[in-house]
Amino acid sequence: MGEKILLSHGGGGVQMNSLIEDVIFEVFDNDILRQNNDSAVLGEFKNLAFSTDSFVVTPLFFNGADIGKIAACGTINDLAMVGAEAKYLSCSLIIEEGLDIDELKAILSSLASVAKQSDVKVVCGDTKVVPKGKCDKIFINTSGVGNIIHSCETRNLVSGAKILLSGDVGRHGAVVLANREELELQSDLESDCKSLKGVVMELLNAGIKPFAMRDATRGGLSAVLNEWAKFSRLDILVREADIKVSDEVTGICELFGFEPYELANEGTFVLAVSEQDEARAVEILRKFDMNANAIGEILDVKGGNVILQTAYGSKRFLEPPRGELLPRIC
Repeated sequence: MGEKILLSHGGGGVQMNSLIEDVIFEVFDNDILRQNNDSAVLGEFKNLAFSTDSFVVTPLFFNGADIGKIAACGTINDLAMVGAEAKYLSCSLIIEEGLDIDELKAILSSLASVAKQSDVKVVCGDTKVVPKGKCDKIFINTSGVGNIIHSCETRNLVSGAKILLSGDVGRHGAVVLANREELELQSDLESDCKSLKGVVMELLNAGIKPFAMRDATRGGLSAVLNEWAKFSRLDILVREADIKVSDEVTGICELFGFEPYELANEGTFVLAVSEQDEARAVEILRKFDMNANAIGEILDVKGGNVILQTAYGSKRFLEPPRGELLPRIC
């Protein structure tokens, strides 16, 4: 018998990347997949972007969001990360027999609310019901299409680009973990789950032209930076002192042995911009989140490593996430 799928293959780290690159991309290999973007850029259709995502988060409801809100934000945000303005979504449901109808209505209402606020229409979908015990209450798939306003692709990364972060990190992962472990928080810590369409469109409309953008979901900030470093084959230097982490997230990480840079986010993204765009981009980002900051740069050094300059001035490699991490986070 051959190698088996493990939970770590869905965690956003080294194992997931191996599954995608060595199995999925090998089977479906084509020039669009090889661009390694959050959404497919379909240039032959007048700069159309297309994305799809599935959501299996548990619990279904947690502080600041639920599976419906994530299902809308996830696909809208993936489109935004290639510079596309989301226009239409599909919504497909796999529902377990026995799910409370009121829960289903609440989940769909959250999804619909995000879509409406983001000026996106849900225009098609599918519903399947499976026997009790064959699904964990509800799984959701959303796909989306949008018009590309300014192409932001991983292949555009260059040395000298400044690395910006749109907010603090780790809140979504920390909140889901705390809810799952029934940990009573001593604060109002909420998931950062939100649509990024508004902030990205404001950046683009202001003339900011990011080289690339990526929302830091599974595997967190560490996964994004290591993917970029590997793809560009350039070293990336980031400053720990400039990466915002809340005290509550730090406490949860210390309690459960996680690194905040590896925890998932659902409304925080990383972008690479030119030096002349850096100050204006940070200014716009802070209109939406005061924790936004410039955190580093892409070095003119071949290697494909991510280097973290610690608060004490020393340096260490920020390794790509490995192992099981936190499954069923989105």
